[in-house]
Amino acid sequence: MKMEQFYYDNKIVKKFIYATLLWGIVGFSIGLLLALMFLFPNITDGISWLSFGRLRPLHTNAVIFAFVGNAIYAGVYYSLQRLLKTRMASNFLSNFNFWGWQAIIVAAAITLPLGYTTSKEYAELEWPIDIAIALVWVAFGVNMIWTILQRRQRHLYVAVWFYLGTFVTVAVLHIFNSLELPVSFLKSYSVYAGVQDALVQWWYGHNAVAFFLTTPFLGLMYYFVPKAANRPVYSYKLSIVHFWSLIFIYIWAGPHHLLYSSLPDWAQNLGVAFSIMLIAPSWGGMINGLLTLRGAWDKVRTDPVLKFMVVAITGYGMATFEGPMLSLKNVNAIAHFSDWIIAHVHVGALAWNGFLTFGMLYWMIPRMFKTQLYSKGLANFHFWIGTLGIVMYALPMYVAGFVQASMWKQFNPDGTLTYENFMSTVNEIMPMYWMRAIGGSLFIVGAIVMLYNVIMTVRSGSKVTDELAEAPALVKVSKYRQKGEGYHTWLERKPVKLTLFATVAILIGGVVQIIPTLLIDSNIPTITSVKPYTPLELEGRDLYIREGCVGCHSQMIRPFRSEVARYGEYSKAGEFVYDHPFLWGSKRTGPDLLRVGGKYPDSWHFNHMYDPQSTSTGSIMPRYQWLIRNKHDLSDTEAKMKAMVSLGVPYTESDIENARENMKTQAEGIANNILEIPDINTSFEEEKKFYGTEFIPLQEREIIALIAYLQRLGTDIKVKDIKEQLSKNN
Repeated sequence: MKMEQFYYDNKIVKKFIYATLLWGIVGFSIGLLLALMFLFPNITDGISWLSFGRLRPLHTNAVIFAFVGNAIYAGVYYSLQRLLKTRMASNFLSNFNFWGWQAIIVAAAITLPLGYTTSKEYAELEWPIDIAIALVWVAFGVNMIWTILQRRQRHLYVAVWFYLGTFVTVAVLHIFNSLELPVSFLKSYSVYAGVQDALVQWWYGHNAVAFFLTTPFLGLMYYFVPKAANRPVYSYKLSIVHFWSLIFIYIWAGPHHLLYSSLPDWAQNLGVAFSIMLIAPSWGGMINGLLTLRGAWDKVRTDPVLKFMVVAITGYGMATFEGPMLSLKNVNAIAHFSDWIIAHVHVGALAWNGFLTFGMLYWMIPRMFKTQLYSKGLANFHFWIGTLGIVMYALPMYVAGFVQASMWKQFNPDGTLTYENFMSTVNEIMPMYWMRAIGGSLFIVGAIVMLYNVIMTVRSGSKVTDELAEAPALVKVSKYRQKGEGYHTWLERKPVKLTLFATVAILIGGVVQIIPTLLIDSNIPTITSVKPYTPLELEGRDLYIREGCVGCHSQMIRPFRSEVARYGEYSKAGEFVYDHPFLWGSKRTGPDLLRVGGKYPDSWHFNHMYDPQSTSTGSIMPRYQWLIRNKHDLSDTEAKMKAMVSLGVPYTESDIENARENMKTQAEGIANNILEIPDINTSFEEEKKFYGTEFIPLQEREIIALIAYLQRLGTDIKVKDIKEQLSKNN
């Protein structure tokens, strides 16, 4: 049989490896800074672009899309060529993928700290960057499929199935969740509102974890674990069941993020049912990975690569058992909005994604540079300090979550809340936040040790060159199944058909859940008293989004006695029909704000934003003093209102024409309320004398619009008196 010679493209793999190492250190470091902000809230005092609310989405994007994303590309470009016995089809598309992805990361690193955000979890980037992501992702997919069609290996190995499933699903998720109406170059509104936006977002958000942080890494596991252990995959049949059941079931599970919310019960229950089913395929994959190491356990004790991979697969198993358990309503009632979820997420991120990436890089780099790893001892040190870091990060967060849930729900014998002051909970869990910061520091130390180890390995090695390989040309056979050929074996040599089947599998769940919620009005009952935001309130809502307030405050009161007693009437679906995007939140570092409107005077909110500790003893909220200093830019208000009209918000032409006058009137009323406080009035009088003609009147500053929005929250429906309600129940 005639052999054909060709060259693997190792240079593109090297680029992605370097990017993975760089962005990993950056993403971890931002995470540590955020952890320290819980202990020292004003550590970046006065610097708006280094505030917690703006840096949190930068951390998640840096770790998910910069660190993990580049690791995926590095592993896929390395393994795909070798599995298919061919070079990547297009050097141009490979390099477009690399440089385009790095440009997107840099754009995120600039825009998110500046406050340009959609506020939607894992999808915060604004519309021009969303378009760039789609283009770069499609280029990656085209290059991958083109390469598959030029392969010299007839059957597609299991890792390639996961790569194809990842490409198709992430494309679908990103495009549909990112449908938004632009207002300006870096401002847009989601085309979905309220409950519908929440469902689409968590259909995307959960499956971003499933199909960006899980399925591609399962593909990498199926390639690199057998390579590192020098053992075949434990079970081919199990890998088939694992792949198809996982991609079909995973897509249904998103609503488990919205249990006890205003989402219709049928959608919540579907999410729960399919989440429980997920245990089977997830653990099937874990078992397949771990049992691949059968006969190689002696090597695991000495080889740091396999140590990282064993802990990674174990972390995957733990996270994918805990996830379905958290989707049970009785467990979710305790865990949701608490630090338990932070622990759960980081077990997956640090152990599964982080450690599998580290193991993969430790295996690839010496081979890429034709040398030995500089120091096995340093790699082992990295493993142990990284493992200790994960334990010291996760365990305190589990404890914090249990403490929060317990304190939030406790009542006195007379029916009053035991810990009515939310700050009581915050003060109680501060030791756990210290331990988390220490654990995160240990993890970063390990990553820095790895960086040094890699640099020294690269220096001792050879320059990376395209690698010569040879394989026989692929001989064409009938497109029909051969005698004795299994159906799936036949499907493995039909990449287009396999991709189409995978697409159908992932679309079913999304269609069944989302279409009825979007099209059947009875799923979202309207409330006649709910009206659109005034122009000033709309501007204040955009400031709330810009500052990332949704990262710490929820706007979703669940129908629990403890939450109704603490916050007010539970949330109704019809309250959110004009919310583009929804702002229900997923974590309560501070109290829920849905019913905060009218609870405090305007001056309280002013002082709270200027110095939170002055109004809330023990608060770990940072100061937002730039809101009080900055003049509010209202140049886009009319454009925002017109965009809202296009999305179905019933502003009239008169509302838009009179927006400026209405804003002025409402702003002056709020400003006058604040200036009635003697100390505040004196401070502004002194400032006016100092700045003269450059003085910015209080009513023209950003803080006024934000207060207008906060004072509106929850006031559209009449909140029942809690004591009266409890007495009736008794």
